[in-house]
Amino acid sequence: MNPSISEFLLTQSCANIACLDNNGKPYSFSCYYVYHQDLHQIYFKSSDDSAHSTYLVNNASVSGTVLPDKLNKLMVKGLQMEGICLYEDHPLAKGASQYYHKKNPLALAMPGKVWTIQIEHLKLTDSSLGFGKKLHWSAQSAQAE
Repeated sequence: MNPSISEFLLTQSCANIACLDNNGKPYSFSCYYVYHQDLHQIYFKSSDDSAHSTYLVNNASVSGTVLPDKLNKLMVKGLQMEGICLYEDHPLAKGASQYYHKKNPLALAMPGKVWTIQIEHLKLTDSSLGFGKKLHWSAQSAQAE
């Protein structure tokens, strides 16, 4: 993965995630996240009774965006992603809760479960690298290497 993409995800804290509701309509939510660069996974915590938690059980496909925590209106920078949301007992999500809480220990006081987004595709737009410069990463390409 391009180091600029990893660095961006590691230094930000909030993502906007989109999923489909039970009627197939788009539904979005914001969450604090932690990025695990070695596994290409994003972790977030949510309560079982949240709308998106019930929707993700029925349809695990997600997309989302991450903007800089501090916006610079003169510099376009942001990330788009696609992935599959894994429930806490999924084998690929093993260790997600421990990793998330190690990075966010205060979240231990909040009820909820840690979800894992297995990233399939990322696109970082970063004008600091040149006007409209886009960097791409996909899990499929990484597996072929």
